[in-house]
Parts: sequence; structure tokens; C-alpha cells
Amino acid sequence: MNNKTSKQFESAIAGCKDVFINKMKDYGSAWRILRTTSLTDQIYIKANRIRSIDDKGIKKVNEGIKPEFIGIVNYSVMALIQLELGIKRDLPAGSRDFELTTGQAIKLYDKYIYAAKDLMEDKNHDYGEAWRNMRISSLTDIILMKLLRIKQIEDNKGKTFFSEGVDANYNDIINYSVFALIKISGIFKQKNNLLNV
Repeated sequence: MNNKTSKQFESAIAGCKDVFINKMKDYGSAWRILRTTSLTDQIYIKANRIRSIDDKGIKKVNEGIKPEFIGIVNYSVMALIQLELGIKRDLPAGSRDFELTTGQAIKLYDKYIYAAKDLMEDKNHDYGEAWRNMRISSLTDIILMKLLRIKQIEDNKGKTFFSEGVDANYNDIINYSVFALIKISGIFKQKNNLLNV
């Protein structure tokens, strides 16, 4: 495993985790009420916005693509947590028994983000860091393809005949998003270096 990749991955997921923790402070674990299908749709909206900005070359909302990739990572982790814990249904009015403490949520976040990292390391070993030669637009397209696969599996009530399940696709989405964040970080560094010449 390339040590540089491991460090870059750690840096990218640290930024994602900071956002996750800060949103937990603001909103608690209100996301626990969401079905995984709703989380899939949230991820799709973010990935589609990235592609739309790329296609149009301009954005009207003053937020770039980096926060969208961070959101994709975090929603994917939430979806994996929901797959493990299940969705709380038929809550009595005012009930909050489905919520997680910040500590519980962070423990689960770490569990799934590092499971995705382990998968990345295994695939990176076999594919020889091929992602470094990919365009961010290609990473976005692959994320959208994975989301369409998840939607198809969800529409089939979770049944697959030959392929991996939704959890494997969420893990791939996390990793492709982290690769995009690493590449975005590299682009910003190159621009700053040019400005300092």
C-alpha cells in the first residue's frame, strides 16, 4: 500500500468526519429517521449537481464540488449505519429513542469509514493506483453508476442474482469520493504553487 495514498486518504476522511461531527452538534442524529432509499436519493442529488456543474462550467449556488463530495461520503456512511441498525418506524409523537449520541455515532462512523479504507487498500494493491490517472468527472460518473445500481437493488427489495449488495456499492462510492477529494486537494495545491512562483 502506497504510504502517500494512506496519508492522503486519512486527511480527506478527517475533513469529512469534522463535518459529520459538527452537523451532529447542530442536528443530532435526526438522519436516523431516513430510509436508505432516501439516503441514496440524497447522494444522487449531490453527485448529479457535481456532474451538472462540470457540464455547464458554472454554478449559481455559491458552493463548490468539494462539499458535495464530503456530503456523499457522509451520507454513504449514514446509509451503512442504517443498514446495520435498521430504520425506526411508527415512532410515538415526540419519541427520540432512535437517536444516537455523538459518541455512538462517531464510533459507528469510524467503523464504516475504516472498513471502506481497508477495501480501498486491497483494491489499490490489485489495480496499482489507477485512480490517480482518472479525471474527477469520471469518478463522478462511476459514483452515479453505482447509485443507479443501488436504486435497482432497492427496487428489487434488496435481492441480487449475481452482483454485490448495496453495502459494497456504498463502500465504493465512499472510496471514489475520497479519491476525488484527494485530487481536488492536489489541484488547489498546484494553483497555490503557481501563484507563489
